[in-house]
Amino acid sequence: MAGNFWQSSHNQQWILDKQDLIRERQYDLQILTEDEYQKIFIFFSNLIQILGETLKIRQQVIATATVYFKRFYARNSLKCIDPLLLAPTCIFLASKVEEFGVISNSRLISTCQTVVKNKFSFAYHQEFPYRTNHILECEFYLLENLDCCLIVYQPYRPLLQLIQDIGQEEQLLTLTWRIINDSLRTDVSLLYPPYQIAIGCLQIACVILQKELKVWFAELNVDMDKVQEIARIIVNLFELWKSYDEKKEIQELLNKMPKPKPPPQR
Repeated sequence: MAGNFWQSSHNQQWILDKQDLIRERQYDLQILTEDEYQKIFIFFSNLIQILGETLKIRQQVIATATVYFKRFYARNSLKCIDPLLLAPTCIFLASKVEEFGVISNSRLISTCQTVVKNKFSFAYHQEFPYRTNHILECEFYLLENLDCCLIVYQPYRPLLQLIQDIGQEEQLLTLTWRIINDSLRTDVSLLYPPYQIAIGCLQIACVILQKELKVWFAELNVDMDKVQEIARIIVNLFELWKSYDEKKEIQELLNKMPKPKPPPQR
């Protein structure tokens, strides 16, 4: 996984242009506002996170699954595949690609049933409707849409190198790591290289912890305008979070969301 990012399919095919992203979302944004669209993606990122934690898989796998999820909908409307089916499919594929090991079909389905029932009953009153055959079929569709570009470079590795350069700062590392996790709820993983995301998250952590590293940042050979853009997107997420009551709002948003037809047959 430590191969050359610059020669990777991640860099060459999956660092997208903001205008292209907006154009691809035109259909969904005729039905949803931009804030509503983002709230739906926050919800499903949370679902992927909790599914991953319940399955006891590493954060790297959860992050890769979340990027797959975002990449699919960067090229497709929400009506193409139910996000409730795509979320576990992304985890299923990411666990294989990240060499975590294959999650058994039965364990994946039973975990989805448990998590939807116990953790997301405020959003779904029915039980998880999908079975193994739906996941396997969805995986083929996902692979096709990802164009088989499955290696995802994450900001965690460059973060560790940056922290090493600063001098082992445990508190700074822990907070920045958490901000990188939060950044998965935004579009930054689709728009910027992972090392810039790591620096943007590090900058936010320095502000929160009141760490004075201006000289160190100034010496980095990096496009600081891009880093500022990343920081702004993540701070906007924090602002949105303040006024977003997911448990109260999500059901209405899921009802409003464009949906595939027909629902799955048992």
